[in-house]
Amino acid sequence: MQTKALALLLGVAVELIASATVPAAAQTSLNVPAATYTIDPKHTQILFSIRHMGLSTFFGRFGSVTGTLTFDPAAPDKSALSAQIDMNNLTTHWDELDQTLKSSVFHTDKFPTATFVSTQSTKTGPNTGTVTGNLTIAGVTKPVTLNVTFNGGRNSPFPLQPYRIGFDATGTVKRSDFGLTHVIWSGMVSDEVSLSIECELEKK
Repeated sequence: MQTKALALLLGVAVELIASATVPAAAQTSLNVPAATYTIDPKHTQILFSIRHMGLSTFFGRFGSVTGTLTFDPAAPDKSALSAQIDMNNLTTHWDELDQTLKSSVFHTDKFPTATFVSTQSTKTGPNTGTVTGNLTIAGVTKPVTLNVTFNGGRNSPFPLQPYRIGFDATGTVKRSDFGLTHVIWSGMVSDEVSLSIECELEKK
């Protein structure tokens, strides 16, 4: 009798653990409503990385991103994204470099905001796709393609909070495409800059 009871308890425990480890996206992605969503700056960030002298990878972060996304999970190819990035929010945790990047590279006094406006969205898998759009930095606009993963959506556990969805994305840009090469140490770092984006959005 004790053996049967123990087996039953173990079985229940295994099921509870299994259900707890199912990703949130798998639980909710089928019920994500088609809507216009706004980017949540508190849960969105853009990390950039660049190779330094071929010896290491240096990281920085943009933490103030706003914008809107029109999204229908049944027709992701019709998605439309518009995002604004506060270039003065840049941080590398090195104050001197931060000031140099803002003043001599991005010229944030003249161009305080970078923008990305999508022009094409293509589904590549059940929850993956590519988003191509126009990225404008320091007054220069170039096309950029991002590889995107849709992480699903869910209701907030807090009352009166809006429904949320999440994405992550990666991409690569070249500094030279945007004229970001006029600093003395430009030759010491790679032309290619890798981007890693984490984004949560709230239903309007």
